[in-house]
Amino acid sequence: MGGLNLAVNCAGVGWPKRLVGKDGPMPGEFFRKVIEINFVGTLLVCKAAAAAMQKNAPNAEGERGAIVMTASVAAFDGQVGQAAYSASKGGVAQLTKALANEWAPHGVNVNAIAPGYVKTPLNRHIWR
Repeated sequence: MGGLNLAVNCAGVGWPKRLVGKDGPMPGEFFRKVIEINFVGTLLVCKAAAAAMQKNAPNAEGERGAIVMTASVAAFDGQVGQAAYSASKGGVAQLTKALANEWAPHGVNVNAIAPGYVKTPLNRHIWR
């Protein structure tokens, strides 16, 4: 299709689990899985997208492409039972700042949105 101009990172999981709850401590594997999906997955998409975008010819403003990250209000306002999710989305928010600075000279824009709570099947536990 002539190159990649836009990448949107919007996949993620947000299963609720307290770090130490009535069932004991959160298993490390649970925390790692949330980080792997929400943070590492986002990083890998960014890396591949930026590599492709840097091959694009710049437009009149010097832009080669844009990457949109999906952080979350939880990155800034951690909720009970959301330590893993909040940490992963906080990582996305900070990754956005670092990559925006790193890739701006190459014409790749990186920005994030931080949506609030949206009623979806994934977070139906919040709306009971």
